[in-house]
Amino acid sequence: MTRTTPPRPLDVTALYPELAPLARTAVRLHPRAGAPTTADSSVGGPLLWPADEPWPGCPEHAGPWHLGLDPENVRLRRRILAEAWARPRAQGAALLTDEERVIVDRAAKETRRTQDGPVPMVPVMQLYASDVPGLPCPDGTDLLQVLWCPFDHDPDYLPRTELRWRTAAEVVTPLAEAPRPSVIGNDDYLPEPCVLHPEPVTEYPAPHELPEELAERIEAWEEQNEEEAEEGEEEGAGDGEADVYYQYDLSVAPGSKVGGHAPWSFSDPFPMSCPECGSGVRPLLTIDGTEWDGGSGSWRPLEDADYTGHHTDGPACATHLNIGRGYCLQLYVCETSYDHPHLQNMQ
Repeated sequence: MTRTTPPRPLDVTALYPELAPLARTAVRLHPRAGAPTTADSSVGGPLLWPADEPWPGCPEHAGPWHLGLDPENVRLRRRILAEAWARPRAQGAALLTDEERVIVDRAAKETRRTQDGPVPMVPVMQLYASDVPGLPCPDGTDLLQVLWCPFDHDPDYLPRTELRWRTAAEVVTPLAEAPRPSVIGNDDYLPEPCVLHPEPVTEYPAPHELPEELAERIEAWEEQNEEEAEEGEEEGAGDGEADVYYQYDLSVAPGSKVGGHAPWSFSDPFPMSCPECGSGVRPLLTIDGTEWDGGSGSWRPLEDADYTGHHTDGPACATHLNIGRGYCLQLYVCETSYDHPHLQNMQ
């Protein structure tokens, strides 16, 4: 099934024509729970990996043992909670049975396990250029794969990511089953298998990246709409403009996506450059565990409008990923060479 972003509440370039040259196309990935194969673009699905190519491990987590969570218990806990939230229950009744509570509590406890060699990296995302319009790829490649270490890494307490570009047709003998970590350091870094429904949308820069004079005019417009709404002047509200905010409704799309603009939030933009050659970098991929929330509800796809279940077990959070307690991880690549190290930033 496709996913369709509702039209924006208004044409922001009609109000501020100077935004038009700043427009970029982003591809919203719309991950939804499913059973992807190696032939599919996915989040948390199996990767099309050559059998003769070593599976990457994290050199910073090389054992001989680790303290963490059992991945299988994490998935079992998620299933139990999803089923519990979905079933009817009387007012005041416990969400879980006594048996379920024992399993859920056990899954949340850390365990000590041996680890023979570096912790195997976890498949996070696989994107085929044929599925994702405009996916930037090095010449001759058509597949992007993203993996990460399921433990926090200093100094930013983020997973260490690795990118692999390849040509799908060259994988003649694929790996039958990828190595799995015995434990993971953070259950927020274990994605549930999801199929993707890529959709191009138009974005404009976050307020933090706009020229100061333009950002101030937009902020004044928002404040005026709020004042008119409070005074009950419905006609002056511009057919609902009082409920429209540039940052949440008109600029950067929430959720996982390819390209587009950076979702600056808690920090102001800062210069970034390639650590190898000093060239500029551009956004490649945003990994977000939530596709929309209360502040960005206008981006909720039309096909999900009728969902009334528990938010964290619904379509908006199908991956079960969580970066920094509700933020997102953005990956940047060098504008000069895909061979240079990528950058990552949390926003």
